[in-house]
Amino acid sequence: MKAAKHFCTITKHKILVMKECFRVGLYRQGILHDLSKYSWTEFRVGCRYYQGNRSPNNAEREDRGYSSAWLHHKGRNKHHYEYWLDYSMDGTGRMVGMKMPVKYVVEMFLDRIAASKVYKDSAYRDSDPLEYYRNGKAGGLMHPETRELLEKLLCMLAEEGEEKTYSYIKHQILKNKTIDQTENVYRK
Repeated sequence: MKAAKHFCTITKHKILVMKECFRVGLYRQGILHDLSKYSWTEFRVGCRYYQGNRSPNNAEREDRGYSSAWLHHKGRNKHHYEYWLDYSMDGTGRMVGMKMPVKYVVEMFLDRIAASKVYKDSAYRDSDPLEYYRNGKAGGLMHPETRELLEKLLCMLAEEGEEKTYSYIKHQILKNKTIDQTENVYRK
């Protein structure tokens, strides 16, 4: 029973992210979003720790002290800032966040909306993704410019709603495909 419920939850989430990605023109990312959740490594953990009101990864983390599913997931999905952690070039040997390409920051933003919609259901409000973000643990690991863009979009969503925010993303952030996404250039 948990397997069927988990499958429905991750599929609902995937379909929501896909629709949101399509709204802003990120078709490939919408189709490929979170496919690793269907891998045995992630799916079996999701089934075992399924609760229906939060990520099974948190329950696995509480039980085992880490989440094997999350470690697998973040290493395969570029829309998670944790994918972009690497050693600093300043000689300290510490881990820091690298600047994410714009299209993945947008997907991360849309992923947060979809997760909030799945878990909040009819109680969802446009301020929920921002509230969830503020209660999170990103700390100093996210690159400052990545954080700035994500926070700008989350605040815009909370204050001005989906239509205006998605229009801004499509026509200002992603408008010009000449944005050099390999060099991670952000628009202001």
